[in-house]
Amino acid sequence: MLKIGYKASAEQFGPTDLLNFSVLAEEAGFDSVFISDHFQPWRHTGGHAPNALAWMGALGAKTSRITLGTSVLTPTFRYHPSIVAQCFGTLGAMFPGRVVLGIGTGESLNEVPASGMHWPEPKERFARLREAVVLIRKLWSEERVTFGGEYYRTENATIYDRPAEPVPIYIAGAGPMIAKYAGRTADGFICTSGKAPELYRETLLPNVAAGLEAAGRGPDAIDRMIEMKVSFDTDRARAMEDTRYWAALALSPEEKMSVEDPVEMERLADALPAERAAKRWIVSTDPEEHIERIRPYVELGFRHLVFHGPGPDQERFIRLYGREVLPRLRKAFG
Repeated sequence: MLKIGYKASAEQFGPTDLLNFSVLAEEAGFDSVFISDHFQPWRHTGGHAPNALAWMGALGAKTSRITLGTSVLTPTFRYHPSIVAQCFGTLGAMFPGRVVLGIGTGESLNEVPASGMHWPEPKERFARLREAVVLIRKLWSEERVTFGGEYYRTENATIYDRPAEPVPIYIAGAGPMIAKYAGRTADGFICTSGKAPELYRETLLPNVAAGLEAAGRGPDAIDRMIEMKVSFDTDRARAMEDTRYWAALALSPEEKMSVEDPVEMERLADALPAERAAKRWIVSTDPEEHIERIRPYVELGFRHLVFHGPGPDQERFIRLYGREVLPRLRKAFG
């Protein structure tokens, strides 16, 4: 069964607008809403960064059906894992069966300005993530947790308000090690569209499968979720221009890896030509073209497609996509 999600662009819109858009997404037939948890946005000018944890509580109270989750949160620096466990335990108790904790190893743009910390190497960030997952799950499943890890400690810690079943943990990644780790331990795997096809076909999904096999898990034990970058409008020039706000996504990992200031990130993004800014996006006025360009991702095995529209008029995007593209998607892929 194909699941269709809406990406709530916390970097682009304030919390009230974002809430209204997400309620509309439920009404328009989307199955899920995922929000990124940024301390700072990609752009300083006109940027936003509402707290995702507080915002999800409001969304849960305003909706009745959709799954709500983070895409993604970093449970290792700004937040101690025990606080993440407490928060998502509360959300899961309030909205049972509707909450997902999506996590990743983090970006310096979000963690360094809030803490003044030295940004560690990928090896440490990955080790912290693995340890955080162990601790979070212990806190959800055990009554009094004394934990002495390499990075985190608790003493007789108890999460008193939590759901009957643990909240699913989805792990985001763009490399082979974290994809394999997700296959071994996670309830879902998250990645984003618009990169080289070989990355998904030869690296990410095979390593997810290898992780599943190594852990003795079945091929359907994990939700394969992908954020689809789509710009859809009846006016192609408008659809192309809408991607400019998100030009930072077209920067290479090397160009943006150590950038900790949204002013500098904005400068780098604005220097890109329009064609490169649109490179990560499916830009088209034709619903059928969207279906055909989404098809390869579905055929690779992605079954949870979370659509990110880049434009300022999100109501227009939700209604247009809900009317013109989503019915075709469901008809084509079930």
